[in-house]
Amino acid sequence: MQLARRLDTLPARSQLAATARQVATVDDQLASVDARRHELSRSQQRLEDEIASLNARATRAEQQLYSGTVTNPRELVALQDDVASIRRHVGQLEDDELEIMLLTEPVDAERAELAAERQRLEAETEQLTDDLTAAEAEIATELETVRREREVDAAGVPADLWAEYDTLRSRFGGVAIARLVGATCQGCHLQLPAVEIDRIRSLGVDEPVYCESCGRLLVRD
Repeated sequence: MQLARRLDTLPARSQLAATARQVATVDDQLASVDARRHELSRSQQRLEDEIASLNARATRAEQQLYSGTVTNPRELVALQDDVASIRRHVGQLEDDELEIMLLTEPVDAERAELAAERQRLEAETEQLTDDLTAAEAEIATELETVRREREVDAAGVPADLWAEYDTLRSRFGGVAIARLVGATCQGCHLQLPAVEIDRIRSLGVDEPVYCESCGRLLVRD
């Protein structure tokens, strides 16, 4: 039935499938970006912890250096050297931290762009879902109308003819009846012999007629 085919081939249905594939792709990209961002965050946190620890160590050494408790010149020089070494190390670590922060900026920008695309696709999915629901409801209404009309028409058709119609419909992909236009069957598009046309014209209007080429029921003008 054409309505059933329309239901299966609604544009919104294929568009929804395409959008779902796009969402899956964006989700994969987001997962990759999040993994990179997490690794950068871990590296930055490690540097921050090490810098805090070294600063605390330098502070303790400076307090000891200026407390007056250390009077030995060699010990004082050693403390000064230790503080200077720690401060140099801290400077190197801060440079490393700055580099990580610079690497983080484009990653954050990429994630923001992907998140915006994900949001757009979500809105598109919602709209397509609404469109599909509306189209399905419209076809469902048409199908119900056709069903009622068929029930009315079926009341005057013999049961054995309906059984034959269903068999033909199954055999010919849902199209069991074809119109006879002139001498041509519109189902198989083959021309019937003149003798067969004459025979058909001699039949009563209620007598079933079949295409001798494809076997479909023929509707005569």
